Amino acid sequence: MTNKAFNPKIIALALIIATATGIALFPMVKQAQAIQKTGITPVVPAQSHRIEVVFILDTTSSMSGLIQAAKEKIWSIASTMASAQENPDIKMGLVAFRDRGDAYITRVFDLSDDLDSMYASLMDFKAQGGGDSPESVNQALYEAIHKISWSQDSQVYKVAFLVGDAPPHMDYPDDVKYPLTLAAAKHKGIVVNTIQSGQHQFTRPAWQEIAALGHGDYFQVEDSGNAVAVATPFDEKLSKLATELEDTRLYYGDEETKKAQQHKLDANKKLRAELSTEALARRSEYNATASGNKNFLGESELVDAITSGRVELDDIEVKDLPASIQAMAPAKQMEVITEQAQRRERLKQEIRELSESRNRFIKEKVAAEGGADDTLDEKIYRAVKDQAASVGLTYDSDSAKY
Repeated sequence: MTNKAFNPKIIALALIIATATGIALFPMVKQAQAIQKTGITPVVPAQSHRIEVVFILDTTSSMSGLIQAAKEKIWSIASTMASAQENPDIKMGLVAFRDRGDAYITRVFDLSDDLDSMYASLMDFKAQGGGDSPESVNQALYEAIHKISWSQDSQVYKVAFLVGDAPPHMDYPDDVKYPLTLAAAKHKGIVVNTIQSGQHQFTRPAWQEIAALGHGDYFQVEDSGNAVAVATPFDEKLSKLATELEDTRLYYGDEETKKAQQHKLDANKKLRAELSTEALARRSEYNATASGNKNFLGESELVDAITSGRVELDDIEVKDLPASIQAMAPAKQMEVITEQAQRRERLKQEIRELSESRNRFIKEKVAAEGGADDTLDEKIYRAVKDQAASVGLTYDSDSAKY
């Protein structure tokens, strides 16, 4: 019996498979080691399901009521989107617009999973300017479709909500008119919905046509936004828990990274100071979800980095560690990290339980008052639920988060 030589192609293929398997399993091994060290099972971020949403918002004087409603409701809208079974990653952007001759025509804030910073920018907007009927809707739509960094992935739910009370100027010769922009939106897979504020008779046909060309839905709400506004016995406790949760974060990194982190911390401080108790409660619910984890953490958060196994404590230079633990021995540093991780999980669980009680309280109250079918909350929820199904997102709940 003769021995046959090994086939080098088979050997090479086996080595490639073994190497690929090792690379694939490496993060799981590191995570298992981290769990063993800290006793914490990390949040598993969403991988394959994403939502990108941009609000195109008229910020002229007549929009003051709806702008205030938007400031109050962005967090419940985010929580509604996050309630999909698949725990999608969520990014939001904003295009604010007025008209030529106002303080600005448009201001564009690109998509980001740092909703805190985006929201801090929204808080600065005051309803001013305008005064005539048509506004620079064409330019706002164009910039929302072409200046926002939308994903090219066809499996991402990409959606824009145009919110305003006045029709577009069609008499500006250098404008790209909305039919051309909406054709580009279709090519990029972006759904465009319209929300008309008030009863302006010339706005309705334009808004309806934009929604039809954008393969989206048209809604009409009153100037106040028709948003559900219910205070609950759980709001104050939830807002306090949110502050305690944020205090579990420990940031690390070089000077440039720390500057970016400070930007987020400044936004957090602003939100705490200026948001209503009800809005802070809504925000706490979102931050306790898997979808809201990136917004809660920001960049280079030490507790999450260590407990997930992505980073080893020994690999971080002492000068890049949080100042509060730099002088500690490594064992003490790990003890502090583990304590913060365990405290974080307890707080998140308490927030989730209180949020469920809060949602039940609101739904019972809304039902007793005749339901919420005509509210901004429900109309946005229905659009998201129907449209996101095309990319595999599934919503079980019968109603929006409030």
